[in-house]
Amino acid sequence: MFLADDILLFPFKSILSVFQEIYNAAVQELAAESDSIRAELSQLYLALEAGTLSEEAFDSRERELLDRLDAIEERGLIEEEDEEDEEDDEATDTETDEWDEQDE
Repeated sequence: MFLADDILLFPFKSILSVFQEIYNAAVQELAAESDSIRAELSQLYLALEAGTLSEEAFDSRERELLDRLDAIEERGLIEEEDEEDEEDDEATDTETDEWDEQDE
């Protein structure tokens, strides 16, 4: 019975694993982008302190970079909240199952 289930569900499990890999790659790319933005901000501050960059140019570029960084972090927070909600739901389901077993 289980072998037949495995054979029938294999295509769906394969597609699910492909989507999981795509998701993981996207998360890694966002993390790398966040790191590069922070590095660029650091370089921007150094250029301002060295006097090679005007205050106006610094302000406009800093605003752009911080907006991008906020957008990335906002996406990350939303994903973390979704994951926490899923974990809470799983914990609630487990507790409910335990209570049902005790009632029997």
